[in-house]
Amino acid sequence: MLEYGPLTATELEDFIGLRLRQPREEGATEDIDLRPALGDYYDRHMADGTFVGCLAVEDGRIVGTGGMSFVEKPPCFGCPSGKIGLLSSMFTEPDFRRRGIAREALSRLVEAARRYGCGAVQITASDMGVLLYGDFGFRKNGNFMQYRL
Repeated sequence: MLEYGPLTATELEDFIGLRLRQPREEGATEDIDLRPALGDYYDRHMADGTFVGCLAVEDGRIVGTGGMSFVEKPPCFGCPSGKIGLLSSMFTEPDFRRRGIAREALSRLVEAARRYGCGAVQITASDMGVLLYGDFGFRKNGNFMQYRL
C-alpha cells in the first residue's frame, strides 16, 4: 500500500540517493560526489525548518520524493511576503510513474509552502516535469536567468 509522509533524518541517506539519480537520468555526467554537501545542506535546513521533504513509500521502499526549500528575498509586487518555495528533488521510480505520486507529493509541498507563508513556488523543471507542473498551475517565467560562479 502506498503511503505518504515527511522526510526525516532516518530516510535521509536514501533520499539523497534518489536525489542524485534524477539528474543522472536527465543526462548529467559530472563526476562530483555531492553526498557530503547534500547531507550537510539537508541536516542544517531540516533542523531550522527551511527545508521539508515528502516521501512516497510502498512496502518500506521509497518510490517517490519531493523537497521544498524556503528562501526569503526582498518583497516585490509578484511576491509581497518575499518568501519563496524552491521545489526540488522531485523523483519517482520508473516503475511507479503515471500513478499520481509526483502530483500528490507536489500538492503536499505546495501546501507546506502556503503554511510557511510563501507567496510563490518556483522550480527549474526537467522536460519530464513540465507537463506535471503546467497542469498543476505553474507558469513559465521567461525572465529567469542564471550566472554560474
